[in-house]
Amino acid sequence: MVRRDLRPDSWFFSFLLGSLSRSLFAFAALAKNQTSKGFAPVTIETSTYVYDYVSTALDWWHADRYCEHHFAQLLFEPQDSEEASFSKLLQSHHIRGSVWLNERDGVLHRPQWRRNHIVPVLVFRDKTDTKYVKVLSDFPALPAVTACAHLQWDTRTQEIATIFSYAVPAFINEFQLRGFVDEEGFVRFALIVHGHHSPYLPVFRADGQWHHFCVTWQQENGTWAIYADGKRRASASGLCAVGPSAPQAIYGQGTFIIGQDQDSLGGTFKEKESFSGNITDLHIWQKVLGAEQVEKVRSCWVVEQDLVFGWSSEALEVESTVQEVTAQFLCPGPVEECRVFDVGSSGFSYASCLQSLPFICRYGKDAYQQLKKAELESSHSLVSRMNALAERTVIPENIFTSDVQDMNLSVALGALDVLATILREGETPVLESSDLLVVLQLLKRVSEVEVQEGEELEMLEQLGQYYVEVTELILEEQNIETWSSVSQVIRGPMAVVELCDRMVSHLAPLLTAGRTKITIQHGNVGMEVRKLELSRQELSSEVYLVQSPGKGRHDLIEVPAEEMQKLKARGLRRVTVKHMWFGYGSLQRCLSSAGSSAISQDMAASDQGQKYLSTTVGTAVIASTLLSDYQEVSTAVHYHLQHHVQDLPDKLVGPICAFWNFSLSPDAGGMWSTAGCSVVTSLPDSTACFCNHTTNFAVLLQMYEMQRSTKEELTLQTLTFIGCGVSFCALIVTFVLFLVVGVPKSERTTVHKNLIFALAAAEALLMFSELAKTNQVMCFTVTAFLHLFFMAAFSWMLVEGLLLWSKVVAVNMSEDRRMKFYYVAGWGLPVIIVGVTLATSFNKYVADNHCWLNVQTNVIWAFVGPVLFILAVNTFVLFRVVVVTVSSARRRSKMLTPNSSLENQIGIQIWATAKPVLVLLPVLGLTWVCGVLVHLSIIWAYVFIVLNSLQGLYIFLVYALYNSEVRNAIQRMKDKKKALSFTNCSHPINYLSSPRNTTSWETGKLSPSAAESALSSPVQKDLPAKNITSKGNFGAKIPMGMSSIMSPERPAVELTAFKSSVSKQGVLRLFSR
Repeated sequence: MVRRDLRPDSWFFSFLLGSLSRSLFAFAALAKNQTSKGFAPVTIETSTYVYDYVSTALDWWHADRYCEHHFAQLLFEPQDSEEASFSKLLQSHHIRGSVWLNERDGVLHRPQWRRNHIVPVLVFRDKTDTKYVKVLSDFPALPAVTACAHLQWDTRTQEIATIFSYAVPAFINEFQLRGFVDEEGFVRFALIVHGHHSPYLPVFRADGQWHHFCVTWQQENGTWAIYADGKRRASASGLCAVGPSAPQAIYGQGTFIIGQDQDSLGGTFKEKESFSGNITDLHIWQKVLGAEQVEKVRSCWVVEQDLVFGWSSEALEVESTVQEVTAQFLCPGPVEECRVFDVGSSGFSYASCLQSLPFICRYGKDAYQQLKKAELESSHSLVSRMNALAERTVIPENIFTSDVQDMNLSVALGALDVLATILREGETPVLESSDLLVVLQLLKRVSEVEVQEGEELEMLEQLGQYYVEVTELILEEQNIETWSSVSQVIRGPMAVVELCDRMVSHLAPLLTAGRTKITIQHGNVGMEVRKLELSRQELSSEVYLVQSPGKGRHDLIEVPAEEMQKLKARGLRRVTVKHMWFGYGSLQRCLSSAGSSAISQDMAASDQGQKYLSTTVGTAVIASTLLSDYQEVSTAVHYHLQHHVQDLPDKLVGPICAFWNFSLSPDAGGMWSTAGCSVVTSLPDSTACFCNHTTNFAVLLQMYEMQRSTKEELTLQTLTFIGCGVSFCALIVTFVLFLVVGVPKSERTTVHKNLIFALAAAEALLMFSELAKTNQVMCFTVTAFLHLFFMAAFSWMLVEGLLLWSKVVAVNMSEDRRMKFYYVAGWGLPVIIVGVTLATSFNKYVADNHCWLNVQTNVIWAFVGPVLFILAVNTFVLFRVVVVTVSSARRRSKMLTPNSSLENQIGIQIWATAKPVLVLLPVLGLTWVCGVLVHLSIIWAYVFIVLNSLQGLYIFLVYALYNSEVRNAIQRMKDKKKALSFTNCSHPINYLSSPRNTTSWETGKLSPSAAESALSSPVQKDLPAKNITSKGNFGAKIPMGMSSIMSPERPAVELTAFKSSVSKQGVLRLFSR
């Protein structure tokens, strides 16, 4: 657009300038009224808070800003129980009426620097058939469309006017917006699509003021809507719907004319259908904007996604008689409603946020006392030097009582220049508390400067340089105590990070097509803003790399390429990326001094086998934020930070990936949280992290006192590996014996086989789990299978206990039903536990430094919880078995040896108690109970590892090597082999055909082992007939008499771990030895 001089007698030009001038004057008067009046707050103190009531009425944003600049917060909604008493408290100080309330779930911060901007305005003076403006843009096919603009209607005529028309060769009236003023003084709009006409409906009054409108249409169902001044005025469906089928999209490659109706493509205009008035800020999108987006556009925020045409003088062909004005335009403000507290009625209501009301600023009691102490001790030296050097009042002498004045760009630049000079020259080596508050208040004011379009952008970049330098100077080491002294007032040192985040947003207007990145760094503080075009064919990762001063090392944060592809798939065309970096210094030390109070519950310290000491911020703080249409976009990031802690040989360090959450504990300014973050790799001097969102990140280091030396840890690891290896071999041998030697099948042998298989698999995975640490996928897989098989092992230990209980207590369930239940408990329950854990805690499943469950989250309870339950059940079962066994042994002793000595009876009872404990410990898993004693001494650690890593060997010795049935089965195999060999040599055919090989060759009697089995248990009568008739003990030669069998030294029950069918009475005699 070429700017032309306007005649001073132009009615529309005068009207336009008058309207804009009145708006700007009203706004300036409001700002002056809100900043120049002296406030006289009423102070109310309670046990926990101090309240300052400010009677001067302000809108919500100015009220919130006033409290913030005075280091307070706008009043939050009282609790229900405190509502009435708080209202009475205010009334006792003669406070009545409505006051503003703060928003707990989200602050309505509105960026004010977008409210005033320079725009080209088109002035259509009169209705003619010559005046038009053509849009120089290629329009694609539009299955959906939104057109928005600011409009000033000519009230002198009531004829129909065409605001814009879009024509294509196939259809002249393809897309139009028309309007007229009705008899009641309302402007009525009608939308035309494919020649189909919507009804004329009222949208706003013809009052000669600026109004904002949007019209939308979409192909699906022909749905359309008309918005005026942020409100939907009309909507319906069926516009251009032909029969049951959906309408066609608006054709592309057409001609778009502002101010005229096209009766032919690009021409044939009629005076009576032309537009008369002023128009600006026309934007067109190939989608339907929602109500929230329409409100943004009304407030001069450009929604860039799917934007087809943006208002620009270079994209317009202006007819010579159309007047053009470039003016400062005041955008309308948002229409949000804010909450208010009605003091008299003790109730809550809503009012427009632009309404002016009194308000209350709230201080924490400790913060208020720190503020008053800083005020009393202030020497005002920094303020005096700044004002003297600037030769004017840059900062008022008393910031605690003075009003907050608005600043423009040049004033802000000069103030920071003076402040940076004073701090740089070191005239104030250590800042006073009041000086630090002065600097922070100035940084707040600078971060709120409204950058007007058309101002010199070089000044803006220089402002950013000074801002970063001042921030770095106040974060130097010597000011640590000063930061601590005002920590309650400023709600933590992360307040300076929040201020820098506001400042970096001001650098966005500096980005152009030729300059897509701006980086500013001064010492330990850096910031960067980038503009990324997502329309490129290939998108790469976006990395912010920062070199630590004097360290020779670097920190970085990265938005992965796959995340950029996801943003592109969502329809985003470009995004703005903000980065910040705060090197290790007083900021981190102040955050560390806050201790556990700044740590959320989701990152509670885990002992990791050591004594927990403290948690400290051990790296730089790095931040990343993505914006689209000035709104934050969620995306995942990777960051890698260097540790800044000295090597401590007597301490262990555990890294935690965390971010600062301002919404947690807002009175304290926020706290650290780990939600969505995890450690990717951890090295002695650095940590790499992944987070599924963007914000301010750091690595926290948990410090532990080393309770075991490196040598002891190595010894324990070696013992574990050796023990697991021996145990694994023993379990495999035991399992093979069960399958090969022909141990009689029973419930107990089946349960043992499953237990041995699960435990062997878990032991094997445990031995080689360290090899999988370097591969994330492999480590995750190993962890899942370790979890599964160890849970299965413990589940079958539970089944062992249940099976033993079923022999002691009568259970009315058949053997088949019991085995089905046992399989469900032994394998089904572990699968369910592991599956549910993976589904609910997939990203928190694996520990950071080894392939096992994450002990820093609740995931570990998916193993510990069931194990504790199983151990509790099996402990009760063992106690019950011991009681029954001791009672049986006491009765048997009195029956068989009534005259034995007391010492002999005590010895028998002790052995009756110890024997079931020793036999059942490995299969019931009770050796794991000593794990709770590991932290008491290194001795218990050795005991725990030896007992549990050798559990498989213990099972082999008790249930295989020294088990009578296994030994008998092996012996029968040997004897049968000898018999086969002998028979094949002498009478091979007779032996093979003889069915009477039933007794010992020696005397024709049963062997002693067979006799023992026959006398001791009803098992043998239940064995299959082929076992009784075809198997004998061919090796035993010493007969056993009844006297020796019935003697107390050799009781009637032979201790064995396997019985095909054991009655309740048999179990009572099982452990009598």
